[in-house]
Amino acid sequence: MDSDVIILGGGLVGATLGVGLAAHGLSSIIIDPADPAVILAPGFDGRASAVASASWRMLDAIGIGAKLAEQGCEIRHIRVSDGLEPGALDFIPDADDGALGTMFENKLLRRAIHEAAKEAELVDLRMQTRAVSVERGPAGVTAQLSDGTTVRAPLLVAAEGRQSPTRDAAGIKVARWSYDHKAIISAFHHEVAHENIAFEIFYPSGPFALLPLPDDEVGHRSAIVWSVPGRDGDAMLKLSDRAFLAEAEKSMGGFLGTLSHAGPRSAYPLGFHRAATMTGERLVLVGDSAHGIHPIAGQGVNLGYRDVAALVEVLVEGKRTGMDLGDAALLQRYQQWRGLDTLMVSVATDSFNRIFGIPGKTASAIRRLGITAINHIPPLKDRFMAEARGETGQLPRLLQGVMV
Repeated sequence: MDSDVIILGGGLVGATLGVGLAAHGLSSIIIDPADPAVILAPGFDGRASAVASASWRMLDAIGIGAKLAEQGCEIRHIRVSDGLEPGALDFIPDADDGALGTMFENKLLRRAIHEAAKEAELVDLRMQTRAVSVERGPAGVTAQLSDGTTVRAPLLVAAEGRQSPTRDAAGIKVARWSYDHKAIISAFHHEVAHENIAFEIFYPSGPFALLPLPDDEVGHRSAIVWSVPGRDGDAMLKLSDRAFLAEAEKSMGGFLGTLSHAGPRSAYPLGFHRAATMTGERLVLVGDSAHGIHPIAGQGVNLGYRDVAALVEVLVEGKRTGMDLGDAALLQRYQQWRGLDTLMVSVATDSFNRIFGIPGKTASAIRRLGITAINHIPPLKDRFMAEARGETGQLPRLLQGVMV
């Protein structure tokens, strides 16, 4: 075999998997059609991700964390509110508990992970390359690549994103639906410091998430994920920067003062999908190839990182005991480990979005009552914080910051 694993997709999740495997002595070939000059281009594109504290421990353990030092903004407080009504749910960890997570510009994450993959001796990173054909069978996996080469491994991993062609070709059914909303992604500067607080403001029209970024030469800044009805998405993109900032300031109630320097804007439709199974014959799905959720709690990429941590542990232990890495029993362990967690998070984010989307004063009053109740029940509040950190369930060792 040419490598231990063939990974289709070299994005935030696929490339991290390759680096994680290499840190434990397993080799991989990562195949991705993207042009590095495009995905690693300098300049902020408005996209940012919240890396939960457990995910960060994994990135740090496998050597990616050092490449991101001092480039993120810690989230030390999460405030959830029903519109701008009085009363909010505040998640504030103890001083010695560390941050709930860290915000990073996606371009910085991509660059750090890409560099780590290029430097890893056991990672064969092939950008601007496609798998022309893939055969999976009892003897292993064989892929014909667009560069004319043939590669082989005992296991294929699909990390291709929501529209995974490998998942579809394997006949894995997917449950999916649309929320008829679009997420407007952008960033801006603001007059008042965010003080490392992430805000999640729920409106019947959709949630408005305000996420802290590091200050720059201009001043204080934050990223936003603004969910708007699908029919309004294109109109929001066409607004002038001045009009867009005015709308954002109105949705925020002006609590961060005057907004300025709007970043690039983009929009994408919001939907839910979940593969019926995360495994097939000599096949594993990770990240968005396996599941896609509402960005309501910023857990999307973290679910993918939890997939990575679990899969690395399963494969490393399998290799140490002399098992075939494509063995069905080995892959079933991954399925059992990740299946329940992804289901629970998916159902929770979907339910949360639907509950807060119910219009009317009565519904709003009930939500505020629920927020007040959670604020006064420490064990329940701690559970929510643990979810935000990615620290619930049976944690793989990498998410604890420990090598397998």
